[in-house]
Amino acid sequence: MKSQNNCIHLAFKIQTNIQEMVIKFLHVILLASVKYIVTLPYAMIIGMEYPQALVAVLLGGIGGFLFFYYLSKRVIRIFNHNCPKISSFIPLVFRERYKAFCENRNARRKPIKIFSRKNRFIARLRTNYGFWGIILTTPVLLSIPLGAFLANKYYSRRRHIVLFMILSIIGWAGVLSGFVCLFPKVFF
Repeated sequence: MKSQNNCIHLAFKIQTNIQEMVIKFLHVILLASVKYIVTLPYAMIIGMEYPQALVAVLLGGIGGFLFFYYLSKRVIRIFNHNCPKISSFIPLVFRERYKAFCENRNARRKPIKIFSRKNRFIARLRTNYGFWGIILTTPVLLSIPLGAFLANKYYSRRRHIVLFMILSIIGWAGVLSGFVCLFPKVFF
């Protein structure tokens, strides 16, 4: 009787541990799909094993990018298609401004640009580092949803944008893994 109770208790304990690990795994995947840079250290701090944490971070980062990239593609398409229809739902106070906004978007006329020091810096940054800047900084400085939206909005016609972003996510996972290996006492 006592051995049967011990077996039941052990089975319940194993089931509870598995449930906790699945919840941690899903939690890390969801966190990595939004804010990538903090996820691997967080996974190590909450007690995940290193291989499990690395797989969860990679799945979350890549899956989050793909989700937000294709979602933003649809949102941009819907917004561009329904821009005139949306004005019927806008209060009268804002309707004129919104119509002017839609007309200006469709007219594609360029306003006169006044170049200040800040504008020159932004223009130089965009021309020199625009595509690669988004690719390299999305997992670290930008969030995954924002980087996916910017990549889709400005560089969706580039040929291998999804491949480059996935390689960037994998590369930053390698850099973060290096930090975890260099400073193991911080994360274990």
